[in-house]
Amino acid sequence: MSPLVHKIYIFTLTSIVVVTAALLFYWGVPYYSTPVEERFYHPNHNLFKPSGIFGHGLGIVGTLLILIGVVGYTAKKKYRALARFGRLKYWLEFHIFLCTLGPVMILFHTAFKFGGLVAVSFWSMVAVVASGVIGRFIYIQIPRTIEGRALSLQEVQSMKVNMEEVLRDFYRLNDESRQAILEAATVKRVDSSGGQMARWAGQYMEGRKTVSRVKQVLRRNYLTGPDASQVVKMVKNEISLNNRIERLQTMQKLFKYWHVAHLPFALIMLIIMVIHVGITLAFGYRWIF
Repeated sequence: MSPLVHKIYIFTLTSIVVVTAALLFYWGVPYYSTPVEERFYHPNHNLFKPSGIFGHGLGIVGTLLILIGVVGYTAKKKYRALARFGRLKYWLEFHIFLCTLGPVMILFHTAFKFGGLVAVSFWSMVAVVASGVIGRFIYIQIPRTIEGRALSLQEVQSMKVNMEEVLRDFYRLNDESRQAILEAATVKRVDSSGGQMARWAGQYMEGRKTVSRVKQVLRRNYLTGPDASQVVKMVKNEISLNNRIERLQTMQKLFKYWHVAHLPFALIMLIIMVIHVGITLAFGYRWIF
């Protein structure tokens, strides 16, 4: 999948989630905004209530999407026979898509009314989605191969290029300019007294300042156009790799701890979901079947 196709793919998945949520809200807001004790008299009560044709259908479809997302991604990671069916990163992205769209549908299935055992499942689902967002952020901070395997520290370090050699031999920059660019691309220690997030934000701002300083050096050397863009791109890549190397071990530890929070909530959600479906069937709710 080319970078352009991948961007279109991600945009399409995101758009489906956003448009679906917007349409569900638009169609149902008159009913969902009605006080719970008055919904029985609403003209669309039999349609939007959790056991109604539309509300019940949202619950079924949402549940199926979550199950497909969880089972599919788990199978992809576990069984080597599925290795030839696309890269793991694409399966992860589709897993995130299904496990975001599914909870959106289940949210509207509940008609924003939570109680009893279902409330535990719902808030577990919320915790799973929230932790999934955090997990995705941690995941992309760890450099990986095209197939999705996490790279070791040595493998990440081997990705770095000899910037000094490229700047000297290819772009013919003088010693002073080369040294200025190399110093600019070096990771700067950022005050972490405000916490890890503040530190990362500081690294981001420092990176922006670095790129600005590099552009000034290039202009002083009358290096413009595609050549200047290539140097800036190389510097940005160097900064990114340096930052990732610095926080690689931290991210790997966080990713291990993240599983401790994500998996239990997911299991609680799935177990109670199965109980809920079983009770629903036991009481004779069959939707349109």
